[in-house]
Amino acid sequence: MYAQMVKSEGKTDRAEMSPEERAFQDRIDANEKIEPKDWMPDGYRKTLIRQIGQHAHSEIVGQLPEGNWITRAPTLERKQILLAKVQDEAGHGLYLYCAAETLGVSRDELFEKLHSGAMKYSSIFNYPTLTWADMGAVGWLVDGAAIMNQVPLQRTSYGPYARAMVRICKEESFHQRQGYAVMMRMAFGTPEQKEMAQDALNRFWYPSLMMFGPSDKDSVHSAQSMAWRIKMNTNDELRQKFVDETVPQAEYLGLTVPDETLKWNEERGHYDFAEPDWEEFFEVLKGNGPCNDERLAARRKAWDDGEWFREGLSAYADKAAARRAASDLAAE
Repeated sequence: MYAQMVKSEGKTDRAEMSPEERAFQDRIDANEKIEPKDWMPDGYRKTLIRQIGQHAHSEIVGQLPEGNWITRAPTLERKQILLAKVQDEAGHGLYLYCAAETLGVSRDELFEKLHSGAMKYSSIFNYPTLTWADMGAVGWLVDGAAIMNQVPLQRTSYGPYARAMVRICKEESFHQRQGYAVMMRMAFGTPEQKEMAQDALNRFWYPSLMMFGPSDKDSVHSAQSMAWRIKMNTNDELRQKFVDETVPQAEYLGLTVPDETLKWNEERGHYDFAEPDWEEFFEVLKGNGPCNDERLAARRKAWDDGEWFREGLSAYADKAAARRAASDLAAE
C-alpha cells in the first residue's frame, strides 16, 4: 500500500552491473542491512525516498478521516482510544520522515512534494468516513491491510526503515483490534447498528483491496524493488492473504462481504474473489477521489498555519549555535 505506483528502475541483470552494484546486491542477497553511510545505487536511494515518503504521508493524511470523529465518538472511552490512535499515526509519520532524511532528503522537500501532488499517499484516505461504524471499518480493514504490508517491511533491506517498522507494527496491531472491537459492538448490537456496520463494510471493502496496488500483471515496477528487498511481497500475494484472513472475521460478525463471486477454492486453498474497479483506483490517484481536494487542503493549511512556529524553532537554533560558537571562541 505504501508503494502504490512507486516507480523504480527496470531490474538490472547481474552481467550489466558495475563491481560496486554487484557487491551491493550480494549484501542484499545475504540479508545484510544497508545503513545510511553505506554505498548504494542512486536508483535504490530514489526508490526508498519515494516509498518511505509516500508511507510517511499516508500516516499523516490518515489522521484526517479519524480526527473528524474524535469529538463525536459515542463515549468518553471511545474518544480516548481514538485520540490515542490518531496520536500514534502522527508518531509513525515522524519515524518515517526521520528514516527518509537519512537518505539525504529534507522533510521540507517531502512536504513540498505532497502539497504539490508530486508525491502521493495511500488511496484509501481519499474516501469519507460517514458514520461511527466507519471508525471500526478503518481500524479493522484499513489497518488490517496495512499490517499485511508492514510486517514484512520489518525485514526490508534498509536499516532505518526496517527498525522504524518494528514499533509501527506493534501499534498498528492495537489499531486493528480497536477497529474490530468497534465492529463487534455494532454487529452484535441493535439491528440499526448492525446495518450501519454492514454499510461501512460495503463501502470500505474494495478501497481496502485497492490499498495493495494494481494487479501484478499491471504492476511493472516491482521487480527491481523486490530484488533490492525494498518491497517484500507482490501486490497480489498481499491482497490474497488479506482476503483469506478477513473473510472469516466478517463471517464471525455475521456480516456479508460485498462480493457475490467470493467463495473458498479447495484446490487452491484460498478464497476466489472479484478484483476492485481499477479505473476508480487510478482516478483516485490522479486526484479525482471523493476527498482528494479536502485532504490536501487540510495538509496545506496545517503547513501554512505552522509557519510561525517553524520560524521560531529556526531562530532559536540559530541563537543556540551562535552562543556555542561564542563560547568555543572564548575558550580558545
